[in-house]
Amino acid sequence: MSTKDLPEFDLERFLPYRFTVLAARLSAEMAQHYKHEFGISNPEWRVLVNVGYAENPSVRDIEKRVSLEKSKVSRAAARLEARGLITKVEDPDDRRLVKLDLTEKGADLLSQLVPIALSFQSSLENKLGASEATLNEALDLLLED
Repeated sequence: MSTKDLPEFDLERFLPYRFTVLAARLSAEMAQHYKHEFGISNPEWRVLVNVGYAENPSVRDIEKRVSLEKSKVSRAAARLEARGLITKVEDPDDRRLVKLDLTEKGADLLSQLVPIALSFQSSLENKLGASEATLNEALDLLLED
């Protein structure tokens, strides 16, 4: 099949493609702010912030919330646990679930990371200007279950 036979398609305007590219770019930019100074990877950041701000999250809960494979969430949680930033506790009602909890050391680290995230958020809001509210409304529509 030659390219002449392909249906018309504008990859640069294809929303799923654009969101994937944008998400990767934003994640990489954000990671530059905390990876070198704090040694936190992107999956570790996602797990740590969820442990800090979600109520009694399990590996399964975080996997669903951040769209990461269970193995990546588990490995990130294991690294955070090894560093003394979180603890793992078997759920007494369902032994297959492992609940994660923030340690004092993890809370201290998160209190240093959150201002970096908020500053990054603020720079995005400034770049978007008046379009930010519209973008958030559109994202809310797309993220509805």
